Amino acid sequence: MKPQYFISILFATALYWMYLLYAPFILSILIAALLAVSTSNIQCYLEKIFRSKFLASIVSSLLLAALFFAPLGYFLTTLTMELNTINPQDMVKIDLYIQEFLKSPPDYLKFLVPFVNDTLENINTNTVAANAIFLTGKIGAFSAGFLKNAFLVIIFYFFAQYNGSFVLTFLKRVIQMSIEETELLAKELSSVMSVVFYSIITTAMFEGILFGLAVSYIGYNGLLFGIMYGFASLIPVLGGVLMWLPFMVYEFAFGNDSNAIFIAVYSIVVISIVADTFIKPLIIKAINKGLLKDDDAKMNELIIFFAIIAGLATYGFWGMILGPAITAFFFTILKLFEARSHELKDNHPL
Repeated sequence: MKPQYFISILFATALYWMYLLYAPFILSILIAALLAVSTSNIQCYLEKIFRSKFLASIVSSLLLAALFFAPLGYFLTTLTMELNTINPQDMVKIDLYIQEFLKSPPDYLKFLVPFVNDTLENINTNTVAANAIFLTGKIGAFSAGFLKNAFLVIIFYFFAQYNGSFVLTFLKRVIQMSIEETELLAKELSSVMSVVFYSIITTAMFEGILFGLAVSYIGYNGLLFGIMYGFASLIPVLGGVLMWLPFMVYEFAFGNDSNAIFIAVYSIVVISIVADTFIKPLIIKAINKGLLKDDDAKMNELIIFFAIIAGLATYGFWGMILGPAITAFFFTILKLFEARSHELKDNHPL
């Protein structure tokens, strides 16, 4: 057996066992690496300030941890306190309202009946309270799982920032690609991921603030529900509905028809149509233009927008990072093929 074959077999075996060993952490490691790529400009800025890669990595990791843990921690603490103050009679009142609504909806909502009638008939309104408690438990379980994954992402993110340059240098030596090709791949991925990261944060905060202002106007905790809406807005299509629909039902159940109509119309028109459909792509475009000066490194904002939606629909919460990364990687490979095709034509003209 030739030595190179033997080494290849050893490498394949080692790679297989490494996969088995780190399989539970692959997603967290991948997300941390992509986040490190996304925030590489912040890392470089912090390194200039602290003149230490270690301190810069700690600060950037703490900033990312605050971004994830602070809003979610406030949300869980406040939501738990709010749930403990729920009056069971309020749940009964909501249950009775839903039953009456199914029997005879208001005239101004009758146009919705053909669209929702089949779904509503399958709902057992007598279990609304039980379902609410069950849903609360599911939210708590999801939040606990998210916190665990986020903690792992933060840990791996620190190591990615601290050792990233060493890993990239090592990969450049190992991968059989030219320096120009590896730089193009790194540049394209870093550019797109930076745009995605800042776009997601900006749009989630923007839509959360819009919803928080609306619910504050009708007397609710705007900060709590603004944070909830910010996270919910990451869910394509249904994210906003999961927030404003319960508010509408609750207000209708207690006879506050004007508040119910206001929150529904405001959420649909101002947030879903104006902010999400029109302003969100403009935000991505502005960030794209502001961060990237090289036109060759830019990706169309609509492609990024749909890549985020596709990633969320396919991979869940972390899909907002994976979707654009996969898309950017695909288009970069196409560019590499294009460059090599031109090179072959130049070297072998007809």
